[in-house]
Amino acid sequence: MSAGGTSKESAGFCADLVRTHDFVRYASTLFVPAVERRALLAIYAFNAEISRVRDQVSQPLPGEIRLQWWTDALEGAGHGEVEGNPVAAELMQAVRDFRLPVEPLSRLIDEHQFDLYNDPMPSMAALEGYVTDTASALFSLAARIMSRPSEAIEHLARHAGLAQGIAQVIAALRHDAARKQLFVPLQLLESHGSGMEQVFSGKQTPAARAAIDQLIGEAQKHLETGFDLLAGVPPQVRPVFLPLALIRRDLKRMSRADVDPFAPQPPSRLRTLWTLWRASRSKEFGG
Repeated sequence: MSAGGTSKESAGFCADLVRTHDFVRYASTLFVPAVERRALLAIYAFNAEISRVRDQVSQPLPGEIRLQWWTDALEGAGHGEVEGNPVAAELMQAVRDFRLPVEPLSRLIDEHQFDLYNDPMPSMAALEGYVTDTASALFSLAARIMSRPSEAIEHLARHAGLAQGIAQVIAALRHDAARKQLFVPLQLLESHGSGMEQVFSGKQTPAARAAIDQLIGEAQKHLETGFDLLAGVPPQVRPVFLPLALIRRDLKRMSRADVDPFAPQPPSRLRTLWTLWRASRSKEFGG
């Protein structure tokens, strides 16, 4: 591990960013050693920056420019600017220290270009592709920080990311509907007799609920596979997958008939920490 490079201030900036905008991933880093935790927070801070671009711009073009800056940074352009950006500086330090592949980071940026426009997510296959290159990629990169890569870990990362990403689509329904953005596959909605306008109304209908229930079922399948695969990876990598415990809790709640997906109730941070702490001490994650 290189001792030089980025400052404590940059590391602290990344930690604060992740704690504010991605508390689940922030909390999961509390269960890993300090050196690896700093690198994890770097890639999670990068993800927070990329995934929030839509919220920070009023038109697609400024968003495209921001995303292009990050693409250029990963390709080695604008060295001075990169070093002056605390998230970019920490990210590139993590890439160097843990020999992380840059290609998945670039694909993550590319996928988030979809966020800038109001085109609907067309199909389940399209959603799975989006989630694989975002949520699954993050699990994979995080796992590389904790352990040598393997086929078993990659398989787990893919299913864990699909479970998490699909669950996040459901959790963000109200937020996305308010800005006329559709991540629930249009093809899936139409197969149940629903459509974009029903979702954008922000009110639950039987047809929209049927589509969402099918989406919940898909997430649960990936979650079950993820837990089955967890036992086959090294113990030191399992803390990266602690968010699975939260996904299990959230999907169970979402599947209840009396829960309106358009009226989400985010759990408290204390409850999130409690759930992760209990999971960290369980046989599933402890090894």
